[in-house]
Amino acid sequence: MTRRYAFFDLDGTLLAEKSMLGFWQHWSALTAREGRTPPPPRTTGADRETLNRAYFAHFAGVPLARFRTAARQWYAHYRRRPDAYLVGPLDALARHRALGHEVVLVTGSGAALVEPVAEDLGVRRVLATEQLTDDQGTLTGEVRRSMIGAAKHEAVAGLMERAGVRSGDCFAYGDHASDLPMLSLVGHAVVVGDDPVLAARAAARGWRSLPAHRGPHPGGVPVPGKNTFERVCYSCAPETRGDRADAVTGHLPRAGHRTNGPGA
Repeated sequence: MTRRYAFFDLDGTLLAEKSMLGFWQHWSALTAREGRTPPPPRTTGADRETLNRAYFAHFAGVPLARFRTAARQWYAHYRRRPDAYLVGPLDALARHRALGHEVVLVTGSGAALVEPVAEDLGVRRVLATEQLTDDQGTLTGEVRRSMIGAAKHEAVAGLMERAGVRSGDCFAYGDHASDLPMLSLVGHAVVVGDDPVLAARAAARGWRSLPAHRGPHPGGVPVPGKNTFERVCYSCAPETRGDRADAVTGHLPRAGHRTNGPGA
């Protein structure tokens, strides 16, 4: 049977807000209680990859174990918000899982930040920005490569090649122009929200779209216990059986006929 993958961006696609900025607020509160006030990360004035690297440079000297603990604390609080998620993409993710498709999160956010989100949403594989550590497990402030733009294309293409799946049988969801390399790679691209660059490309190519309506956590299940990121990220479980390509997005409005909603 045909195997299918569904690739989801995270921030602005599944989560209504930026995970890195939300975590920074949590981290700043933690360090303030220790008598330290770290300088805020840059959010403008450079390309997204440069800003991404500059963000993670703030954590040089922090033990990775502490960073992971703080990330879980942040997400445990975030997931209780009534407007934390985007309803349409989360529904699509659930349908992909029900059809036996392999769901993968592809995001410029840090791998340790994405780990609790992936576990909570039942996603076993993540392609994210990997923070580097020294021999003692301390963050160096450097990353292997920011999972943004062309890096998303290369990572997704490499995973599909290793898994032996055809790009035309796969899905991808994104909300920003930087997701175009990933969206253009698959046979079934879905645009989330109203980014003008993506809207123009969706109209030209007949891609489907989803509104960015916010809502609460799906199902209200508790956050799973601590897990190893290797299992989440690199699970080698046998591929499950796919289904018809239009079973997930066949009912969604086509580009140019989207329902307006609050921005991500």
